[in-house]
Amino acid sequence: MSTSRRPIGIPVTIAVIMIVLLVVLIVGWVLLTVWGAYNNEDSATLYWTMLPIGATFLSTVLGGVIFYLVLSIKSINLNIRQANFIDSVTHELKSPIASLKLYLQTLNRLKVSEAEAAEFYDTMLKDVERLDHLINHLLEAGRLDRSRDEAEAEEIRLDKLLIGCAESTLLLYRAPRETIQFHLQPCVMHSYQGDLDIIFRNLIDNAMKYSGSDALIEIFLRLDSQQRAVVEVSDNGPGIPKGMRRKIFGRFVRLGLELQREKPGTGLGLYIVRTLVRRLKGSVKVLDGRQGQGTRFIVTLPGARPLIENPPSEEQNAA
Repeated sequence: MSTSRRPIGIPVTIAVIMIVLLVVLIVGWVLLTVWGAYNNEDSATLYWTMLPIGATFLSTVLGGVIFYLVLSIKSINLNIRQANFIDSVTHELKSPIASLKLYLQTLNRLKVSEAEAAEFYDTMLKDVERLDHLINHLLEAGRLDRSRDEAEAEEIRLDKLLIGCAESTLLLYRAPRETIQFHLQPCVMHSYQGDLDIIFRNLIDNAMKYSGSDALIEIFLRLDSQQRAVVEVSDNGPGIPKGMRRKIFGRFVRLGLELQREKPGTGLGLYIVRTLVRRLKGSVKVLDGRQGQGTRFIVTLPGARPLIENPPSEEQNAA
């Protein structure tokens, strides 16, 4: 962590010194003018006039320095996150490409058994899926600022969409079906299929990625009293420290140093989730897991309603 903090130290130190000097100047100015006003009755009016003018000027400069300090820290942190993002994307691109190249060269130059060839093809397919997942993330992030056509909204079975997102994630990680447990109340909402799909694919993918080999993920869906869909994605991973729970939704933010992370990723997934949830006029928050272990993401979206099965027709009633 020291390497990430070092660039911030110099501007922060300079800004703090300037702030202290300005505070000293303001206090000194006030004391000198008050002292002058009481000890020089002929110029008392001038001293009392200069007191608020000088204090206001110095206070304005102080406020400007503080504002500049805040902007500088934000800019430096953003640059660090962008550098981490570049490192992450570079690693995510080079690793599967190098793996694909190695396996293809091996298949081209050497004679391998059918079992070995099948294992090679399976590994190459995983690498291609990893590249596809990365490219989709980057494309999703690039589309966030584009306007949408309201006509694209449609009636969506949210419970079925969640099952579909979970099954796709299980296929991606080659995980058994029992890894994910469902507790779903069937409901319908008028929304955007693509946005909902991206939101919950990212959350389920995160849960699967950080839960480890003994992953157990629970997905809950219910309607609250205000006809809002409340979706919970809970995992049994190591959890997220409370001090980081607001920061993880920032762009390019990931926990730890880039070169020390074991899990692949770009730091865009949760940023995309938060942006899309807000665009749907919903909210997302992070809590501890239900059993005190792991992490629980809760997404609340308006405009949902319970699924009403088609009522029986008059002919069916008569029968």
